[in-house]
Amino acid sequence: MEQLNTIVLGLRQNWRQFTLLVIVNAFVGGMVGMERSILPHLAEAEFGIAAKTAALSFIVAFGFAKAFANLFTGTLAGKLGRKKLLLLGWALGIPVPFMLMLAPTWGWVVAANILLGVHQGFAWSATVVMKMDLVGERNRGLAMGLNEFAGYLAVALTAFITGWIAGEYGLRPYPFYLGVGLVAAGLLFTWLLVRDTHAHMATEAATSKVPRLANIFKDTSWRHRNLGSVTITGLVNNLNDGMVWGLLPLFLLQKGFSMHEIGMLAAVYPAVWGIGQLFSGRLSDFVCKKDLLLWGMTLQGLALFGLAFAAHFWLFAAFLALLGWGTAMVYPTFLASIADNTHPLDRAKSLGIFRFWRDMGYAIGALFTGLIADAFGIPASILAVGVLTLVTGFWADFRMRCRTGHPTIWGWMWQRGY
Repeated sequence: MEQLNTIVLGLRQNWRQFTLLVIVNAFVGGMVGMERSILPHLAEAEFGIAAKTAALSFIVAFGFAKAFANLFTGTLAGKLGRKKLLLLGWALGIPVPFMLMLAPTWGWVVAANILLGVHQGFAWSATVVMKMDLVGERNRGLAMGLNEFAGYLAVALTAFITGWIAGEYGLRPYPFYLGVGLVAAGLLFTWLLVRDTHAHMATEAATSKVPRLANIFKDTSWRHRNLGSVTITGLVNNLNDGMVWGLLPLFLLQKGFSMHEIGMLAAVYPAVWGIGQLFSGRLSDFVCKKDLLLWGMTLQGLALFGLAFAAHFWLFAAFLALLGWGTAMVYPTFLASIADNTHPLDRAKSLGIFRFWRDMGYAIGALFTGLIADAFGIPASILAVGVLTLVTGFWADFRMRCRTGHPTIWGWMWQRGY
């Protein structure tokens, strides 16, 4: 076992392992992307499911499964080790593409998404925890930006590719062959090349001055001003993401767009989201994190209002890009904020609890927006989520405090003469 005094923390010092984990997380993101542009259409075209609430059942299953998997990642990361948890995540992902391409009933699709959710919970959480272990306190925002950039750019690319394949060759089985390759690559990279990072966490814990949490679940869920605000904001963010994932392809079909066009539009949002995190993650190392949450949620809310009334391809593309940039501002900031406010020994559990509530937003969002869409139409559902997103951003800004003493965005820009 590596001795603690030989461990050096930092992004530059651990760039090889960090880069491997970025690549692995891209494979993880690609597993979700293969569904993103085609599964809602599959529900209607091949299984005859017309009700929006029923069609979105796969997102409900995914959200609940991923949320509960996240809840146990902290404990499992400590008992099994980070690398074994990542390998377990990949092992659970192996059946998913085969189940989707061969599913005889919609129940199989829902079951595949339960497995996909557990896979995502274990694998994505493991890569997040391992990167935080490697980099230590400095450049944490940049590290999370790189992690989320890789994951969501992969979501965008696979959404575009599978949308194109579906348009050329049909909804099944060809789009899901991509998932087979992603599982194989992720499993092999993890097994052969990735090393465990528990010793890096122990090194940071020996010198950390952040106090331990009295009750990790209660503090992360609501009691701690910063942690609780980040958790609720994360839940609402994923609520609106679940709505875009499930209802946007159906909304675009109603507008007369082709599968090629839907695949392109479905890729815009996660592409901007992914690339934007390279900048927003780094920015969160220098400015007060609650500012990024406020502005990110505000941009998301405004973009959703625009999507509800858009009619042309380029308008949809513009509002989806704005939605992606708003999400990019908050996503790495969530993770960096959790790390800033937790002791290294509490961090894996606190991250798991945050991600439990955040990903519960997928299930809540699919149910909430599906019911509204069935009763009042998809535009009404989009508008309702836009209002909720705006309100949550302002509430978090009111409740949070800047723990690091960093300036506001405007103060930071003023200091640099922008």
